[in-house]
Amino acid sequence: MLESLYLNLGQHDALSEEEKGLLAGAMTVELDFATGQDIVSEGSRPVYSTLIIEGLAARYKVLEDGGRQFTSLQVPGDFVDLHVFLLKTMDHGIIALSPCRVIAADHSRLRAITEQAPHLTRLLWLDTLVDGAIHREWIVAMGRRSKTSHLAHLVCELFVRLQVVKQTNGMSFRLPLSQAELADVLGLSIVHMNRVIGALRRLGVIGWANHMVTILDWQRLVEIAEFDPTYLSMNREPR
Repeated sequence: MLESLYLNLGQHDALSEEEKGLLAGAMTVELDFATGQDIVSEGSRPVYSTLIIEGLAARYKVLEDGGRQFTSLQVPGDFVDLHVFLLKTMDHGIIALSPCRVIAADHSRLRAITEQAPHLTRLLWLDTLVDGAIHREWIVAMGRRSKTSHLAHLVCELFVRLQVVKQTNGMSFRLPLSQAELADVLGLSIVHMNRVIGALRRLGVIGWANHMVTILDWQRLVEIAEFDPTYLSMNREPR
């Protein structure tokens, strides 16, 4: 059940069996969420942090005029709100973009980990730092990349993150987003979103059908995206 979390943290540094046991002991309850349902609501004060074990979710903010912006996508193995353990109040929402199964880590048990297991604490801290790095890349993509490059970067990022947690099939992965949801990721109209997807198809770098994305030319896609995975901190080394 926690294999995706072990894979996610284990890409940075080796996890001991004792550390895996501490993580398992922190988990209290499994929950299921339907597509479109809030997993964590803006303004809430959770007493646990939520780990995605199945499905796809997103962080989002809604403006007063009803406009919505996704600020990151969350995949299996991701804590969607580990930061709220210290921040206490959620300043954004987490929405299920597909049926999601999650498991909750009680904050009192996470606190015990920080007091008893310094190496595991550093890995969990690193997990929140990678979240911050992803947000920086998304800001750069939103502000400075062409929309074709932006979408290419998103595809590269998701492929690499999903590959770590064994959610890819060869060069393909499932992306269960509607055109409107994908438009909310890139900050585009639906019409413009369709044009951007079409541009990558015409370049021969991706295939996209029935929510399955297939990378046809990885090297060319990386070039279009100017993708450098350094921000994901994927080298395994002592932490």
